[in-house]
Amino acid sequence: MIKNLVAALAVLVALAACGAGGHATRGSGRSAPAKRIVSLIPSLTQDLCEIGAGKLVVGVSAYSDRIPCVRGVPVVAGFSSVDAERIVRLHPDLVVGIPSQQRTTESLRRAGIATKFFSDDTYEDIFRDIYGLGVATGRVGQANALIARLHLQTKTLQASRRFKRRPSIFVALGTGPIWTVGPDSYLSQIVALAGGRNAVTSLGSAYAQYSAEALLALQPDAIVTDRFTHLDSALGREPWRSLRAVRDHHVFVAPDNFERPGPYYNEGLHWLIERLRPLAS
Repeated sequence: MIKNLVAALAVLVALAACGAGGHATRGSGRSAPAKRIVSLIPSLTQDLCEIGAGKLVVGVSAYSDRIPCVRGVPVVAGFSSVDAERIVRLHPDLVVGIPSQQRTTESLRRAGIATKFFSDDTYEDIFRDIYGLGVATGRVGQANALIARLHLQTKTLQASRRFKRRPSIFVALGTGPIWTVGPDSYLSQIVALAGGRNAVTSLGSAYAQYSAEALLALQPDAIVTDRFTHLDSALGREPWRSLRAVRDHHVFVAPDNFERPGPYYNEGLHWLIERLRPLAS
């Protein structure tokens, strides 16, 4: 998902998923739509932009610089930290993030700022989060329209596949140690939607370390990674150099929207379908 994903995996796997509409915390009992929002996660910022609430965003997290509708908005947080003093000075009436950020935002709640957390662990969470943000901003109609449009785009992409087989995919999120995704993770669900299958069928959690020996035994058809993992620098050593996918040059570096469970996930889905098409004939 984001640059510090591997560093944060140990935190993520220890946290339970939140409820369908987002988990509100102390200070968040509110009926009026939010007017000034700080978004601590790029995918939530994208959601807000796509439902027409981008102008309400007064603060964002790192890695939001490529989101046009909030260009120039102050960066007030990383993934594992927030600048509480700066956020308070922005006078937000709502701060949104994901459950693993509850601890880092405790000082905001003590200051009386409403916080709401949205799970981003599964494909279905994309749509629950969009709807929840629609409720929070008084844009339920726009949220429902966006959800319907995304579902239609996904169905159209799936109909275009016409695959004869489902290539096995290993998602590499770290090389030393090796990190990957389990069958219940968001990325595994995207792989399935694209017509592939996660080569890892059992992991114990959504994200976890994986042994070199087990990876060698898998011999996946392809490897999907991101630009922050720098897998290219490890391909010349074991276990990577002994993988058929590496020898056949089936190592694919995904765009940011492939890992980000937000409203542009179909761009990542389309990207993966096109990479898998030659392997699925």
